[in-house]
Amino acid sequence: LRAFAEIFGRIKQDYVEPVEDSRLLEYAIRGMLSGLDPHSAYLNADEYKDLQVGTSGEFGGLGIEVGLEDGFVKVIAPIDDTPAQRAGIRAGDLIIKLDDRPIKGVSLDEAVKLMRGKRGTSITLTIVREGEEKPLNIVVVRDVIRVASIKSRILEEGFGYLRISHFQSRSTEDMLQHLSELKRQSNGRLRGLVLDLRNNPGGILNGAVAVSDAFLSEGIIVYTQGRDPASRLDFTAAPDDVLEGTPMVVLVNGGSASASEIVAGALQDHNRAIIMGARTFGKGSVQTIVPVNDHSAVKLTTARYFTPSGRSIQAEGIIPDIQLSDVKVTAVGKPELTQVKEADLSGHLENGDSNGNEEESGPGPNVEANNLAESDYQLGEALNLLKGLYIVHKKG
Repeated sequence: LRAFAEIFGRIKQDYVEPVEDSRLLEYAIRGMLSGLDPHSAYLNADEYKDLQVGTSGEFGGLGIEVGLEDGFVKVIAPIDDTPAQRAGIRAGDLIIKLDDRPIKGVSLDEAVKLMRGKRGTSITLTIVREGEEKPLNIVVVRDVIRVASIKSRILEEGFGYLRISHFQSRSTEDMLQHLSELKRQSNGRLRGLVLDLRNNPGGILNGAVAVSDAFLSEGIIVYTQGRDPASRLDFTAAPDDVLEGTPMVVLVNGGSASASEIVAGALQDHNRAIIMGARTFGKGSVQTIVPVNDHSAVKLTTARYFTPSGRSIQAEGIIPDIQLSDVKVTAVGKPELTQVKEADLSGHLENGDSNGNEEESGPGPNVEANNLAESDYQLGEALNLLKGLYIVHKKG
């Protein structure tokens, strides 16, 4: 404290321009917190308000979740249907300039503030992307971000798709409504469900716990452990699985972070779903918001997440049961020679089954499902796996 007071006094006395005490104190607080880890931070009045608005599902900006890496701002994931995603920003992009301003060494909070602005104004992001020889300049037009965190559709008869792009206060309620509609379109019961958590940067802890709880009937979902051994906090599932054991595949990738890793880890540890894709981001720390006064707050890392089996997510992530790269599939032309079958031979014997083959067959392909391999290879593979699980489940 003596060194702090001495430096404070020297700045007040000798700095080239006068500086208000309140500014120096804020800078000192920011420095203390930012030096701890990439997620601890001081939130002034505007930043605190933005945080409160963001968790409700509506905020202004570009629509990306970001963190710090080597002094630059790294894109954890673009949020679905936002200016950043439409402009082509990808998970893993490293932002090195905002407009013409280099941002190496700029705090994360300051970088976020620079990216926000009035609706309709534009900002140029200079990014470094793996696989590109030169930095890319991408212009993004700011907008009010109203995030619809849940999307769903039927992939093929009886097989549903549920996409969660961000965990908000309403995520579980919205998810249950989407599941009810998927069931309605499937004559009351789904054969299988793909839960897509790719590029989901996280969100509210309680939202992730409630989503996991919907698919589990018992046991620990996640627990947190702080510095004090007595600070362990367990989150457990209530009875009843909303899908009654229907096979599930969860898609994840390097943009799946925090709350989405909690869901994937819980469903994996309870053998409730098969996790498919790439290793997740690895953000397994808990940030607690501590109001300092009526206007500002401190975001402080206070604990780590652990999956039901005791695995720490921090810096390790969730390793999928089936690791699958994101590849682009190109359709080839039809073969020149048609394969000849027994039924094509002249004078072939009849089947001999007077009843015909009336046994119910397994799920067959349709045009949309066949196109999945080209439009979204990972989703297509998840659907194929679900169809196999359904057949095994039905015969079992």
